[in-house]
Amino acid sequence: MPSIDDSKTVLVTGATAGIGRALALAISDLPSHPRVIATGRRKDRLEELRKSKLETIEVNLDTDKNELKKFVDDVLQKYPDLDTVILCAGIQHEFTLTGPIDIDKVTSEININYTSVVTLISLFMPHFTKLATQGQPCFIVPVTSGLGITPGPPVPNYSATKAALHNFTISLRVQLQGTNIHVLEIIPPLVESELHDAEGTTEALSKFWMSLDEYIPLTMNGLRKGDREISAGGSLAALQKFEPGKIEMAEAFQKARAAW
Repeated sequence: MPSIDDSKTVLVTGATAGIGRALALAISDLPSHPRVIATGRRKDRLEELRKSKLETIEVNLDTDKNELKKFVDDVLQKYPDLDTVILCAGIQHEFTLTGPIDIDKVTSEININYTSVVTLISLFMPHFTKLATQGQPCFIVPVTSGLGITPGPPVPNYSATKAALHNFTISLRVQLQGTNIHVLEIIPPLVESELHDAEGTTEALSKFWMSLDEYIPLTMNGLRKGDREISAGGSLAALQKFEPGKIEMAEAFQKARAAW
């Protein structure tokens, strides 16, 4: 089974904090020594990663398709052997739906967590298709959330974006069956992260979250085994309770559609 150990060049979005940063560093330490490109918005964090021997690119994914295309074109020009993207960038806002909500925050959350991810996958796809047909395994790895399976009412829009990305990922995997492009999905539980700083909930959530030191080895194990769904903690429990048969039903739908 192809796995992250087969990757030569890995791009990680959202790599300046939390899960993205920890994964970028862990992947760079693999025995296969892949080249790791860390991307994010914060220049100081990118400089720290450069000192850790990672390559870095500054990018803000809360933008339009033209800017994302320029980003992808620049990446592929510099890294023509890129074979793996791990899509970690995300933002989370709390909303009380009984009163007025900030639609700009809603739009930004949808763009970063879902629209930009789908756009990047679409833009990288021709490149991956070419590499895959030449015999190089390629990997697309969206990072979703257990809240995409069982929503968290305080973060309704975040939960909805992750549910959308989770279902998109299943469809992508089914459509790419039989190719050398492999779709793995990372489905974290509540994990140590700065994601919650903007809402001021970090202190409260830190009493319940899984530490990065515990979470990252579990996730790296799944990536190295090539597991199609990589989860842990409460998210794994939700996946096992509510998702059995979902991928098989999607595969059946795809076969039925081909026969129409």
